[in-house]
Amino acid sequence: MAVHSAAHAQKERPASSYAQAVGVPLNVIIVFGDPYNGGDELYDVKITVAAVVRGEKAWQRVKGTGAGNKPPASGLEYLVARVRFEFSARTQPHHYDYTLDPAQFSAMSAATSPYRSADLRAPLKPELRGLIHSGDSTEGWVAFLIPRGDHTPLMVFREDVGSVIHQGDASIFKLYDENPAPQTKP
Repeated sequence: MAVHSAAHAQKERPASSYAQAVGVPLNVIIVFGDPYNGGDELYDVKITVAAVVRGEKAWQRVKGTGAGNKPPASGLEYLVARVRFEFSARTQPHHYDYTLDPAQFSAMSAATSPYRSADLRAPLKPELRGLIHSGDSTEGWVAFLIPRGDHTPLMVFREDVGSVIHQGDASIFKLYDENPAPQTKP
């Protein structure tokens, strides 16, 4: 009899089957400190992809932030996502703040092939970057370059920077609307 863990079963499923939809928050636990010495502190994080813009509209936003931003290479297009990040300690007193950086977010295909981040000379404002204190939230943009033909791109949040560890399932988000509004003709 084979024993499969939930994590193993999740790896066998396509990433899009457990990725969080646009507009739906994902709750994550982040642990600071050294759990072997009893110094770990738990923090709740809620991440929501609030909006996704791609193609020509995304390029206009990217171009509008600075002349140094280059058009996408042939076969690629910009995809920009507005992300809300909420951070709160589970206990008092708390001792840690969280450093949020756009590099913690990356795009990939539904088959988990990674995509390049957009190397913008002038980032979209507000940028998803900063030091977040317990009880605070922030919202900002991240930018990616994706193939034009990929209609189901995903975003991954990697919270394991420095001594921070994450508990729970993978932090994967859909960068597309599963139920787009019908197009109306003028």
